[in-house]
Amino acid sequence: MDQKHIRNFCIIAHIDHGKSTLADRLLELTGTVLKRDMKAQLLDRMDLEREKGITIKLAPVRMAYDNHELNLIDTPGHVDFSYEVSRSLEACEGALLVVDASQGIQAQTLANVYLAMAADLAIIPILNKIDLPAADVERVSAEIISLLGCDKQDILKISAKTGEGVDKVLDTIIHKIPAPKHSLASETRALIFDSYYDDYRGVILYVRVFDGHIDKSAGIKMMATSASGLALEVGSLKPDMTPEARLGTGEIGYIVTNLKTTRDAKVGDTVTLASNPATEQLPGYQEISPFVYAGFFPESNEYYQELKDAIEKLSLSDSALQFSPENSPVLGFGVRIGFLGLLHMDIVRERLEREYNLDLVVTNPSTDYKVRMLSGEEIDIKSAADLPDVAKIQEIAEPWIKGEIVVPKEYVGSVIQLISGKRGLQTNLSYVDQRALVSFEAPLANLLTDFYDQLKSITSGYGSFNYELDDYRVEDLVRVDFYVAHQKVDSLSLMVHRSEADKIGRDIVAKLKEVIPRQNFQVALQAAIGGRFIAREDISAFRKDVTSGLYGGDVSRKKKVLAKQAKGKKRMKRFGKVDIPAEAFTVMLKRD
Repeated sequence: MDQKHIRNFCIIAHIDHGKSTLADRLLELTGTVLKRDMKAQLLDRMDLEREKGITIKLAPVRMAYDNHELNLIDTPGHVDFSYEVSRSLEACEGALLVVDASQGIQAQTLANVYLAMAADLAIIPILNKIDLPAADVERVSAEIISLLGCDKQDILKISAKTGEGVDKVLDTIIHKIPAPKHSLASETRALIFDSYYDDYRGVILYVRVFDGHIDKSAGIKMMATSASGLALEVGSLKPDMTPEARLGTGEIGYIVTNLKTTRDAKVGDTVTLASNPATEQLPGYQEISPFVYAGFFPESNEYYQELKDAIEKLSLSDSALQFSPENSPVLGFGVRIGFLGLLHMDIVRERLEREYNLDLVVTNPSTDYKVRMLSGEEIDIKSAADLPDVAKIQEIAEPWIKGEIVVPKEYVGSVIQLISGKRGLQTNLSYVDQRALVSFEAPLANLLTDFYDQLKSITSGYGSFNYELDDYRVEDLVRVDFYVAHQKVDSLSLMVHRSEADKIGRDIVAKLKEVIPRQNFQVALQAAIGGRFIAREDISAFRKDVTSGLYGGDVSRKKKVLAKQAKGKKRMKRFGKVDIPAEAFTVMLKRD
């Protein structure tokens, strides 16, 4: 296809603003998919995506319309996958910005608009769901105009569900999005914007060719990882794989390789030909490192090998997943896994449970900390239990984030209160029509458990939240350990700020009291910082009236029997073991 007739674009939006539905209508209108094969959220292939109504894995598709080749990339909308979104934007020349006419601009909309502007894309604003009774076209149009600085007539008003106005979208794509720039380079360079592992075919790359071309059976090389392989098959997605002889400059398509893991071909890497390799890779590649960690344990230790195998298989298609073996005296053998965020963790957990039939115990999520020792050595710890001897530590730094919350004006006070309650600092407050944009900085660890739930609760569901990792800051951090029946349980240990330690210790000990069952002896639950105990609750023993069989006689008979019972309980307290249920580890996920 002549480059002048190629248009590469993606759809960006906040979660649930109708991105996948618009993609469905475009596929229908261009005849890419027959009516009888059509189903809702066609590009969302995973069951989880359909159930949650969100896009987890991006999906490219090629359409033909009015003698033009239209390459669409349907991107995820969640903050956890913002790096994938940024690579997808780099592969395009234009973006469709979809905004819900009833909900207006939200936090992820802003984040994706900034990414699109940074990539210098032509942005086409689209107002979706105009058929809803709650749609406020005038108000949301004013928000889009103040955000993009466009004219009112530039905003396309559509209903992706009914198909109203979608044909105008196709014409606007052809007229407003530029064709790929002509390349004069002799070497081949293609950007990997996604890769996944297929059980039968190996690693499959989704690429955008910037310079040169890639033929079937050509030898290829990844510039960042230096991995070499073969292009066993090349082609385009319509939306199923359609093999072709070559992928030319400006085109978006797939390459089936003989690579064994996605770690050899990471998102953002540059593919070049082994016979005539390029010297300079395409800009923007970065190693994505997880910053949320949790321990995954099987319910019974006999399933540990199955869990390990399942995670290894899953990591073949998810290069962001990092894991290492972990051993807990209470939970046995398990795996500590690193994630890009809480949604990423939730998806991995659900996939392990569904696809591999595993029953899991997940410990409370934590982040990583940079510890500087008195000797000058710097170590990175992923779990509070790994913290070295406090006497040898000079300082501990924790990750902070830069966040943005978009809410209706009347909720600003509650939101600022919530931020300060999480040790956050509000940095800016601005207004876009009836909405307020609150910018803030906060420690990541304080937002991991229930921040999003609290935000939704205090804003009646209207608040939306977006964040990015900022830097590591030295804080007065301490490790809070928890003891059950005078035995330390490492899996429950937490890193917290000293000012919050007492409250968190008391809260969690009270929660544990509700979850751990009563025993035949009294059980002490304690929270401690080093050798100092800061909170305690006692679970009282089961009681039995051992004197019920006695009647008459001297009171000393009763006293003798009660003394014998007390002696037995004392002995039981010394040797008795408390079985800690799985809920004790998940109770931490919701602190309030």
